[in-house]
Amino acid sequence: MTALRPERESGTAGDQGSSYGRPYGDSGAFGGGWHQDSAAEDFSSGEPYRPVVADDETVALRVPDPPPERQTTVPPVTGGRAARRKAAKRRHGRRGASRGPSEVQEPVEEPKAPLSRVEARRQARARKPGPAVIASRAIGEVFITTGVLMLLFVTYQLWWTNVRAQAQADKAASSLQDDWASGKRNPGTFEPGQGFALLHIPKLDVVVPIAEGIDDKKVLDRGMVGHYAEGALKTAMPEAKTGNFGLAGHRNTHGEPFRYINKLSPGDPIVVETQDEYFVYKMASILPVTSPSNVSVLDPVPKQSGFEQPGRYITLTTCTPEFTSKYRMIVWGKMVEERPRSKGKPDALVS
Repeated sequence: MTALRPERESGTAGDQGSSYGRPYGDSGAFGGGWHQDSAAEDFSSGEPYRPVVADDETVALRVPDPPPERQTTVPPVTGGRAARRKAAKRRHGRRGASRGPSEVQEPVEEPKAPLSRVEARRQARARKPGPAVIASRAIGEVFITTGVLMLLFVTYQLWWTNVRAQAQADKAASSLQDDWASGKRNPGTFEPGQGFALLHIPKLDVVVPIAEGIDDKKVLDRGMVGHYAEGALKTAMPEAKTGNFGLAGHRNTHGEPFRYINKLSPGDPIVVETQDEYFVYKMASILPVTSPSNVSVLDPVPKQSGFEQPGRYITLTTCTPEFTSKYRMIVWGKMVEERPRSKGKPDALVS
């Protein structure tokens, strides 16, 4: 046999120092510790005895690989609810056992009992807003509506009136020039609201029709300049040998032809174009603020203008400060040239 062999062949069976008949693991062979007690321990643990294995190459001892861990399988729980509950307690303990996130059960809300009619009415009244809340909401809506209306009004005044008035003024100027080109003669007297001339202010890039009268709806609000020609405010026409040709116009809104007349300086030209002639004035002076009742600025020799004797003058009047009508601003000019249309435009309109 190859599994067992005597340590020394020359020994006798009764030799006390011989290891014949003993396994290699005996303490008499190599000093190993195998004996009946250790064998009893190995068998009592339930694991089979694993002898020390020798390395095939070096014949050195090595420790065998540990046995695989035992996997205990939990038998399925059978029985009723009590059996399943006991099995769960054995797995997780009676108290303090931690459960995984998948095992956490959310509490189930129990259906509420239906409310009585009195309770339903009480809750409905509690949900209704009180008088203070209703009043605050109403006031807020009024403020919002008022703000929107004011915004629309400002937009109308500052933007839409200018658009509409400028369109009306351009139409009146084109119609007037068409009449002049066709040879249609004006009678020399004009109806209120009827256009008869064009006002040129080259420095301000203004070209606007001049109509008879200073009525808001018929003249001024249509983007035109009005001639003072009625009652105590009646002024001379440009072709008069002496006198003051008085004009009025809006400074803001409705075309605002006189918005920047405060930027005129002495010597700046102001030209009135009629069917037959050009009348050229030079700006002479300005009165920044005066009362609306100060009609002396329209006199044949206007007061505060610096003119001291009769002549051929022009007066431009408008409201001030801007966006108000509290006071009036006055600009005066003196005629320096009268030129027939047949000779072409004056130098003030050419350069």
